[in-house]
Amino acid sequence: MAKQHRVAPDVKEQIINRIKNDGVTVAQAAADHGVSENTIYGWIAKKVDGVSYSEIIKLKRENAQLLQLVGEITLKLSETQKKK
Repeated sequence: MAKQHRVAPDVKEQIINRIKNDGVTVAQAAADHGVSENTIYGWIAKKVDGVSYSEIIKLKRENAQLLQLVGEITLKLSETQKKK
């Protein structure tokens, strides 16, 4: 059985912030810090101010996709206006 080590709260926060803010994947963060992916997913799932980190990550991804879509639509609209 593998020995479990406690991860200091500031290190947990650093790992989660890398995932949340820097776009680092859970797999990459786990490899970088020698922590299992399941452990990190457990930290992410914990609620903060009523919203889990996983919900925040999902919303950030959706927001990025929507911004890209708006950009594409804006370009198409702009091209259409120029043709007139």
